[in-house]
Amino acid sequence: MNNTTDALVEVVLPGKVEPEGLEVRHGAVPVAGPGQVVIRMEATGVSFAEQQMRRGRYYDQPPFPFVPGYDLVGTVQSTGTGVEAGLVGTRVAALVKVGGWASHVLVDAADVVPVPAGVGSAEAETVVVNGITAWQMLHRKARIRAGQTILVHGANGGVGTVLVQLANAMGVHVIGTASPRHHDALRDQGVEPIDYRTPDLAARVRDIAPRGVDAVFDHVGAASVVRSWRLLAPGGTLVSYGSASTRDDEGSKQLPVLKILGRVWMWNALPNGRRAYFFNVWAGRALNKNRFRAQLRTDLSQVFAAVERGEVTPRIAARLPLARVSDALRLAESGTVAGKVVLTP
Repeated sequence: MNNTTDALVEVVLPGKVEPEGLEVRHGAVPVAGPGQVVIRMEATGVSFAEQQMRRGRYYDQPPFPFVPGYDLVGTVQSTGTGVEAGLVGTRVAALVKVGGWASHVLVDAADVVPVPAGVGSAEAETVVVNGITAWQMLHRKARIRAGQTILVHGANGGVGTVLVQLANAMGVHVIGTASPRHHDALRDQGVEPIDYRTPDLAARVRDIAPRGVDAVFDHVGAASVVRSWRLLAPGGTLVSYGSASTRDDEGSKQLPVLKILGRVWMWNALPNGRRAYFFNVWAGRALNKNRFRAQLRTDLSQVFAAVERGEVTPRIAARLPLARVSDALRLAESGTVAGKVVLTP
């Protein structure tokens, strides 16, 4: 087991606060226990999950106070008993849900995925949760094939950006919704853009794909999910993976997800050949942790390989130090940037 005397710096979410209410705390670096490693963080990020957590709106967040941070990339600094000592010095990525906004993070060794030498830490960070979500929705849920047509809502967003690029690399025709200021960039990627606010969005999609689309990837939730289902071609697949439209709502944080799950169950009971899913990257971990870990390692490694081949270009909106996490969160929530806001030590 290896130990260091560095100081720990971590960001604490004390409750439902504005970004300025986040607290920076100092302490001792955690010690790796059996089967664990301590990762010295080199890059973590601000995703939609943390934005929801500060509002108390993420459907399965832990009780306050806690350290947010859905994922991170860093170097293994120390190992616990039962872990190969040679892992020290290896650069890895980890999906943790909470705890990533810290200078040092304690992680089970079985949950880390090596990062290729040719991919920078900040670049790798942009495709951890976003990349694994995009890859598994595209390949494990929708099972999209070359020549098919898909609709990606929020095509300029964190997940949408990776999803679009992965689909393009496969020879898939992509229709993407986004604000008009992002349309030129989407066209450059071969996407047919549609203004997400247009009242005739469904008609615009039908103009491009008269039979409907082979898959819709919908992070909006609420009424958008119903419209997305109706836009499917025979045999098509709807993958819902969020409820962004309810971000500022009051009341139960579980209810928007439960409504989607209810619709998914109802639609899948219909004998029409179409399928619907609510995607949760953590699904299956409680039932079969080893299988979950194996799929995570396999799929994230595929995403990193796509980055190395140039099929996926990481989109970094801004890089800010951990001490400026309030500014980073404000920027991510502003809706004015394309790509991911990355935090560094």
